[in-house]
Amino acid sequence: MTSPRVGLFGLFGSGNVGNDGSLVALLDHLRAARPGAEVDALCGGPETVTARYGIPAARLHWFRGEYRTAAGPGDIAGKGVGKLVDAFRIAAWVRRHDVVIVPGTGILESTLPLRPWGMPYSLFLVCAAGRLLRTPVALVGVGASETGSRPVRALTRWAARLAAYRSYRDTLSRDAIRAMGVDTRRDEVYADLVFTLPTPPPGDSSGPPGPVCVGVMDFGGSNDERDRADELRRRYLDGMTRFVRALAAEGRPVRLLTGDDVDRPVTEAILEAVDSPLVTAAATASLGDLMKEMAVADTVVATRYHNLVCALKVGTPALAVSYAAKSDRLMADMGLGEHCHPAREIDAGRLLEQFRALERDRAAVRRTLTERNPVLAERVRRQFEALNPLLPASGAAPDHARQETP
Repeated sequence: MTSPRVGLFGLFGSGNVGNDGSLVALLDHLRAARPGAEVDALCGGPETVTARYGIPAARLHWFRGEYRTAAGPGDIAGKGVGKLVDAFRIAAWVRRHDVVIVPGTGILESTLPLRPWGMPYSLFLVCAAGRLLRTPVALVGVGASETGSRPVRALTRWAARLAAYRSYRDTLSRDAIRAMGVDTRRDEVYADLVFTLPTPPPGDSSGPPGPVCVGVMDFGGSNDERDRADELRRRYLDGMTRFVRALAAEGRPVRLLTGDDVDRPVTEAILEAVDSPLVTAAATASLGDLMKEMAVADTVVATRYHNLVCALKVGTPALAVSYAAKSDRLMADMGLGEHCHPAREIDAGRLLEQFRALERDRAAVRRTLTERNPVLAERVRRQFEALNPLLPASGAAPDHARQETP
């Protein structure tokens, strides 16, 4: 009897805890629904994925300098050759599997800077190889957004068309893919996969007040705002620094959180600028770590999307410093649409006013989150039920019947 072979694709193990959280959510489901499956990953940080999650993993890119800026002819040639080699490597990897799954993440988004020959190209290769080799590729609960970059748009459109299965974490994502010319009539919207992860117990409300958790980000605008990146980065850092300094001046303990390794210089800059014993930074390596910090907090002010998801999931009142429409939509879906502040136009005074309004409404917000969280967890449960027919049972041939015509 053969074991089903399941490949997982994405930027896992690369320092972004939101991406890794999506991976963990799917692994938990696979281990329950297909305990005999052979699961491995093609990802950004294979050593980290194997060490943390116990599955074999291979490096996404042949050229090891893929993520650094080309410093000379050698790097340029290496990247060029790497793109050709990757086409064959990815096809060989896809061929070894009965199904390939892309679990969650903003894999179809351009809300942050990216190059067309990075993830858009890699995802296109995976989906094209799946189509040619008759290995279904499933985009499960993914995020998507429109972009002004024609190469990114084209690669994203064809990757989505060539996938055997598509579902989204919100309606904005499905609308974005439809606007790119993909037929989404059979595509469903569920919720972010991480809403099924275990939730730590809440903090002791009878004890002393908890800290204010402030999730910061190395924010420099979207892929279409590269020409304004430095200006947006300075404005964001200045606004968040002023906000944290004001909290500390009021005697509030502040806990700085990140969601990606690239955010750490932002915390260091704020710590240096504020220079207060009330302001500290947490070391968080997973969404579980983030949720533990947020569960004992009084309030959360968060920028990164999955920082926000963690706060809402543990039931802590949150204010979104929103850098993309997905954050606004998530807050609206949770009944907290008025508690948003634009990351591109941070006004520390206005942010403080919104923060105080959130704190005054804290009890009602907690009740709302208690009601909404089970709804989202149920949506993800239904997402996994819908995915199960694509997962071959032990000894069974994969079901390729759902491959669609592009």
